[in-house]
Amino acid sequence: MKAILFLVAINFSLVSKAEEKTWEYPQDIPVATAPTLELAGSRPAGVLRYLLSQGARGAELSPDGKTLAFIWSISGVPQLWTISAEGGFPVQLTFGESITFFTWTPNGQNLLISKDDAGNERESFSLLSADGTGEDILLELSSAFRRFGDFSTDGNQFVYASTERNGTDFDVMLYDAETRQNETLYTGSFGFFPVSWQPDGHKIIVTETRGEDGNNVYLLDIKTKALNELFAPEISANFSDFAWKIDGSGFFLATNLNREFNALAFYSLRDKELTYLIETNRDISNIALSHDGRKLTWTENNDGFSHLRMMDAESYKELPAPNFEKGVYQIGLSKGSSTGYARISGPRMPGDVLIWNLENNEKRHLIRSSLAGLSEDNFVEPTSHRFAAQDGVELQGLLYAPDPKFFGGARPVVVQVHGGPTAQSRPSFRPIEQFLVNQGIAVFAVNVRGSTGFGKTYARLDNQEKRLDSVRDLADTVKYLSSLPRISVERTAVMGGSYGGYMVNAVLGSFPNLFNAGVSVVGVSDWVRALEEASPALKASDREEYGDIREERWQKFYTENSPINNISSIEANLLVAHGANDPRDPVSESDRLVSKLRSEGRSVRYLRFPDEGHSFRKLANRVIFNEAVGEFLLDNLLPDTAEVE
Repeated sequence: MKAILFLVAINFSLVSKAEEKTWEYPQDIPVATAPTLELAGSRPAGVLRYLLSQGARGAELSPDGKTLAFIWSISGVPQLWTISAEGGFPVQLTFGESITFFTWTPNGQNLLISKDDAGNERESFSLLSADGTGEDILLELSSAFRRFGDFSTDGNQFVYASTERNGTDFDVMLYDAETRQNETLYTGSFGFFPVSWQPDGHKIIVTETRGEDGNNVYLLDIKTKALNELFAPEISANFSDFAWKIDGSGFFLATNLNREFNALAFYSLRDKELTYLIETNRDISNIALSHDGRKLTWTENNDGFSHLRMMDAESYKELPAPNFEKGVYQIGLSKGSSTGYARISGPRMPGDVLIWNLENNEKRHLIRSSLAGLSEDNFVEPTSHRFAAQDGVELQGLLYAPDPKFFGGARPVVVQVHGGPTAQSRPSFRPIEQFLVNQGIAVFAVNVRGSTGFGKTYARLDNQEKRLDSVRDLADTVKYLSSLPRISVERTAVMGGSYGGYMVNAVLGSFPNLFNAGVSVVGVSDWVRALEEASPALKASDREEYGDIREERWQKFYTENSPINNISSIEANLLVAHGANDPRDPVSESDRLVSKLRSEGRSVRYLRFPDEGHSFRKLANRVIFNEAVGEFLLDNLLPDTAEVE
């Protein structure tokens, strides 16, 4: 069908001449053009329809349970909105820079928000009135990295982590709203982060980063500034999802201390004892305690899908919990009422929010995702696959397969690699994956060794000198896919962002005949420089995950095993994308990769966004990026298909 002009207002960024001069190839700086949108009902639909399918991102109920705040990008930039828990039309509260974080103040009259428009992860903190009519800047934008911790019970103070002192190490800071003064509670090294404030007390749970999947836990006394160790095991473990009992006598948490998976546990301050309450072969997260301290909720991760559970917080007897649609859940409970919410991101819903009553488990939809004129038939639910790597390690992935009613025969495939590496491909909503499947291209979101969700041992199988084992997993993934009757590996691509971008760069050089094409997004090309230049938050975890780059042996190891040294072996066509303000993986990583490829006479498509960081948040840039990726993959995997409109 004839394409029509897409007329919704999008804030397209103009590229200044100064920005063009920061990179020697000005043609790599994306320039926005008016996007087009095919008529509703067209099949296959263009990538823009999938990109415009949106829902809530991040949500939190007000303390009285009457209002839900959430982030929505419908305006083109992530902004803060609210909606009555009874329903109605949502109200937009912010209109400027990207909102990166928010939380209600304990009295529910305001929201603390952080902003970051440049993508460099330097954030200001502001106090915004609940109706959006008043805003007070508490912490001005600076060169420091900051991370919010928690409010005191009365809301007059809050704790946060900041690198203000030296730009490298996170200190634990106390902000007093009445005096508007900052106080250093603890001078840290690398990563010390306040997490949760004891109810009506003066103790703060503080974590110290030990690798991407491990940390130590302390109690920090605000009055004495004494830091007391609770958990610092010889073999690092994960401690997260802290939920204090309402009397402050202890807290619930998720931990894999001395076990493979995150269990539900309780730590008593009086007894100084950790008690395990629920232990399964699935990771537990999303721990929340009801406002009256009677009910405890959590979720379990089953091959990426979330399952909600609930128990009596005193007897530990399990209670019935509501059933929600398939997907990945964010669960939260009101701090002053018997109201809970579930934000769900799934294959057919970008971000629905349901409200439920903890007393009778009645639930109702509050926010329904917009599918941008697409039918639910346009969205595919994945199936879980487990298979063995060449060394016997069991790998897992989610296969999004094209509907055989529309696409017969064996289909080309894109192997999608998540970031982290200690993260997991889960069945949340991903526009580009759904677009590709509805173009007849299968997508396999693989969880190579090093992924979370499959036990502590599995998450550490790629640490330090085992780094390349996960790269070999991609070759074993393609071998497995070749055994599936509806998949053809004759035309195969690999795609990933962040650590997934490194994996793309690495596998294309190590296995040059494996893939026809690759899409590398904000990926590492030179490990030595990347580890030296990483942001403070990453440096705090890199020592255990990668080794200390200050040591000669790790310098030597990563010099020998960085993708930049295998560029001459790359045969696949390559698309590279990076934000110029990326603090985690500097844009110089992709610059070096692209420059070296071009110096060897290789053609490479490069999207170098001057106003983005480690992710692409502005709608205009996301349109450019996703349309470019869609066109690139169709050209390489379905060369006879017409170009994406």
